[in-house]
Amino acid sequence: MNDRLRWGILGTGLIAKRFAKGVKASDTGELVAVGSRSRSTAESFAKEFEIPRAYASYEELLADSGVDAVYVSTPHPMHAEWTIKAAEAGKHILVEKPIGMNTPEALAMIDAAREHDVFLMEAFMYRCTPQTRKIVEIVRSGVLGEIRMIHASFSYNTNAPADSRFFSQALGGGGILDVGCYPLSMARLIAGAATGKPFDEPAELKGCGHLGVTGTDDCAVASLRFPGGICAELSTGLRVAQEEVVWIYGSEASLFVPTPWVAGYGYSESKLILRKNYAADSQEIIVRHDKDLYAVEADAVAASIEKRQAPEMSWDDSLGNIRALDRWRREIGLVYDLEKPENALQTITHRPLRKSADAPMKYGKIKGLEKPVSRLVFGCDSNNTMPDTSIMLDEFFTRGGNAFDTSYAYGNPNGAPEINLGSWVRQRGVRDQVVVIEKGANFAKGNPEGLTYELVHGLERLQMDCVDIYMIHRDNEQVPIGEWADVLNENLKAGRMKIFGLSNFSIPRLKAFDEYARSKGLASFSVVSNQLSLARVLAPLWDMHLVSSSDCESRKWFEKTQTPMLSWSSQARGFFTDRASRENKSDPELCRCWYGEENFRRKERVNELAKKRGVEPINIALAWVLNLPFPTFPLIGPKRPAEIRSCLAALEVKLSPDEMKWLDLEA
Repeated sequence: MNDRLRWGILGTGLIAKRFAKGVKASDTGELVAVGSRSRSTAESFAKEFEIPRAYASYEELLADSGVDAVYVSTPHPMHAEWTIKAAEAGKHILVEKPIGMNTPEALAMIDAAREHDVFLMEAFMYRCTPQTRKIVEIVRSGVLGEIRMIHASFSYNTNAPADSRFFSQALGGGGILDVGCYPLSMARLIAGAATGKPFDEPAELKGCGHLGVTGTDDCAVASLRFPGGICAELSTGLRVAQEEVVWIYGSEASLFVPTPWVAGYGYSESKLILRKNYAADSQEIIVRHDKDLYAVEADAVAASIEKRQAPEMSWDDSLGNIRALDRWRREIGLVYDLEKPENALQTITHRPLRKSADAPMKYGKIKGLEKPVSRLVFGCDSNNTMPDTSIMLDEFFTRGGNAFDTSYAYGNPNGAPEINLGSWVRQRGVRDQVVVIEKGANFAKGNPEGLTYELVHGLERLQMDCVDIYMIHRDNEQVPIGEWADVLNENLKAGRMKIFGLSNFSIPRLKAFDEYARSKGLASFSVVSNQLSLARVLAPLWDMHLVSSSDCESRKWFEKTQTPMLSWSSQARGFFTDRASRENKSDPELCRCWYGEENFRRKERVNELAKKRGVEPINIALAWVLNLPFPTFPLIGPKRPAEIRSCLAALEVKLSPDEMKWLDLEA
């Protein structure tokens, strides 16, 4: 890298022009390239700002080896695509706010930066200013007393027509994403400063707003409560002019910020007004700005580029902000068209979905299925939004995963996980490549009649005529085993499934099922899905009757019969991560179900072997399940792309029989 950071700009709109001026006034950067979707626009921009190279596409700019960092100034829905592509190209990234359209996009962007080892920051330029640093300093000093209330607003009345980008569904229009992200990020910053943290997250968020003719928000307000007892009121809008100010109210004094968002843009000083409670006079605090607002931002990137993220807006800070923005939008009923199941037609990078040439997945066979089955199965129990489903399932498929587990019970009453999985399969055109596992007959419908009801309706949600594997989700031992066998065979003959299995059935009930099926000349189960992990579950998860097969006797039966096992909670629900320790009692459910002396001894051995092998402890714990002497297909429940990659690493861990016994305290 040269002494100066060589910038390329993706996009040529107003905000790109402001940043270009800032880079030219910065101490650390120089403009070397600009990319647009048209050559004439790129050349005009380059001429205006004396930029040596103009490109007619963003791809051309990313291929320029003379560019160190890029500023992504595109419309909101393009942030994720070009941030990920920039990371893949090895470029450091400043991306305009909001970081993405929603939390799943932000997670994918941050994970891409981490995977490709590049800098990434969300461009909240006000966070980089001397004024914001001064606000934090005042709050932390205690002069305001205990912070009780924050008021922040960013709102204006645009004359733009309804079909402009400001109100466009396709471009992520509306006040919350466009400017509401500013007061939200400020409230989180101040709440954190008041409690000794870089930022804080609201424990509660309530909101209301008005949706305009395009379905985006013309104006919106939110009320927040933070864990420390601090409350905040936020307001934003594109159809109403408000004072764009911040008030911070403490037990001893208040602080007024007249220009919170653009301090230092076009003028050399700003002021803060401190007033003691009930005092007649106030104190003006002058803050000097010796540099352009966007120059300060560019220099902040350069100062932290080796650390890959900046304290002004860290990755966790951006994630917290987008999660809160998602909550605010949910409160007012704002879902963008591109987030709906019927419209998720593109991958996040807009590339065709295909298995990568170097995909690390391994596969096994299950009798009755022609397709190979990936050794790891994606559990779709928490895929309640289409953005999350698309991004996570695209990542899993790209890495070689082809097996997906869902249930009629997931996401009830609306069945979002089934609907989203089915929409993803249909829109990606991968039905002949994937193994769909559907479960039913749980809770109130845990009977033969309920099984058929849930299967038929589950297929409707999935938009499929048949699933590859159907499983009774949970045994109801009040139902004679023969009735379960009969109804499964009836649906098998009706063509609603290719094979079937049993989930949460004890060994005696499995034996009885098989004996009955054989005696009647019926098909028997092809696969079982019980709990199975290196750590032993010590109490029923979710306080339900569920079956674990982690014990030695159960494992012997599976080894003898070579029955395939789709093991759930195969990683002991995070017990082998830093979340669990003898001292850490913060998760009551983890403590109740997994905290026991033998499990902690297993964890100590896992940590020891992981250190020796140079892998994560969770890789060793998952590898223990994968290396059992019968076919296992562990279900995994990653919540972000990086967790998929972490799970895949377990496939490369080979454990000897002696290591398997040692890890399980048998040696």
